[in-house]
Amino acid sequence: MTLGVSASMNAPHDFASVSASGPHQGPDTESSNAVSSNTASGTASGAARDTSHASDPSAIAAAGTPAAGAQAAGAQAAGSAVAGAAAGAPLAAAASAQAAFPLTPLPRPGRDEFDAALARGAYMPLTQFGVIDVTGDDAAAFLHSQLTNDTQHLDAASARLAGYCTAKGRLLASFLTWRAGDAIRLLVSRDVQAAVQKRLSMFVLRAKAKLADASGALAVVGLAGDVRGALSGVFDALPDGVHVKVDGPAGSLIRVPDAAGRLRYLWIGPKAQVEAHLPALDAKLARASAAVWDWLDIRAGEPRITQRVAEQFVPQMINFDVLGGVNFRKGCYPGQEVVARSQYRGTIKRRTALANVAGEPETVLAGSELFHSDDPSQPCGMVVNAAAAPDGGVDMLVEIKLVALENGTVHLGGGEGPALAFLPLPYALPSDA
Repeated sequence: MTLGVSASMNAPHDFASVSASGPHQGPDTESSNAVSSNTASGTASGAARDTSHASDPSAIAAAGTPAAGAQAAGAQAAGSAVAGAAAGAPLAAAASAQAAFPLTPLPRPGRDEFDAALARGAYMPLTQFGVIDVTGDDAAAFLHSQLTNDTQHLDAASARLAGYCTAKGRLLASFLTWRAGDAIRLLVSRDVQAAVQKRLSMFVLRAKAKLADASGALAVVGLAGDVRGALSGVFDALPDGVHVKVDGPAGSLIRVPDAAGRLRYLWIGPKAQVEAHLPALDAKLARASAAVWDWLDIRAGEPRITQRVAEQFVPQMINFDVLGGVNFRKGCYPGQEVVARSQYRGTIKRRTALANVAGEPETVLAGSELFHSDDPSQPCGMVVNAAAAPDGGVDMLVEIKLVALENGTVHLGGGEGPALAFLPLPYALPSDA
């Protein structure tokens, strides 16, 4: 059933600020291994989380367990905050209330919102993201020692994906990184931002680097479809390749991977300046729900680490090596030994695939387990990201054992749950995967 546009979609242009939340206490899912070559932060994190409960990466709390109940309670509380925003409360207040919980699934967009992005052009204010600015003489070197990708050679005209791992190689967060003046800017899921920023700040030590929450000062807008004419009224030039960036008085414009055959851009700039341009965009483009952007990210095959799946995946499990989010030639970072060993020793047995399943965004959640018809007693994978699909059901990026794709059927939530229909990714995985 297609739902109408939520009341908040008709509210004046506004961008939610991010408030601080406590560190995420997620389950550890890999056996403890001392990684002597890791940096101090990796070693500290390994010592603090030596409490693994399963050798299978997918073994997290199943639906109905106390952990799942706590997650559902958090989602319900966050949902109340969103309901308040729809009733007229400021979006920033809703964001503040949400910050301590996993992000609440966005309502199903109207078909016209999908059509705007696919057939014409649309823009989407993206309040599901937060922004961290890292400044100081050692900012690049510090991040280079912490993240999976190279930040020391990040130039002013490029953006890069990167991950932040535990000492056991499990992703705590995924970022899009770029330079903005003297800062290196990190775009991250809002529900993990505060915990990740706090954790990174703990390991600055004597480095000349400072991390600051820039979300309140910045607006993040996604644009998809035939949007170049509208953007040419804001930026003097447009980026001509994926992860190419241009800057202007209104901020930074980054080309991101196409989805469903449509061009996509991220615009991040000072909130007041971005909002000043929105009336002109309204005259040329449709305004759509942020849920449409989430769906486009899934169709682009680009996973995002949110609170529901923090510490569940080694980067290769979510195809980050294929997407350019891991530099295997750079120096050490937390979890580097595990990530490198996964790449070079043996075959990678788990990857992320694209699928559709019957259901609604409120019930098909990231972190839900998948089960194979041949062995419904134990999970074979996990939902990484999920979003309402324009033709019905929910599209998902799912981390899964590759052998589970060879025959039989895969089901959501249990052997009797709805079956997944797998779809082709927009990129090829390595043949030896």
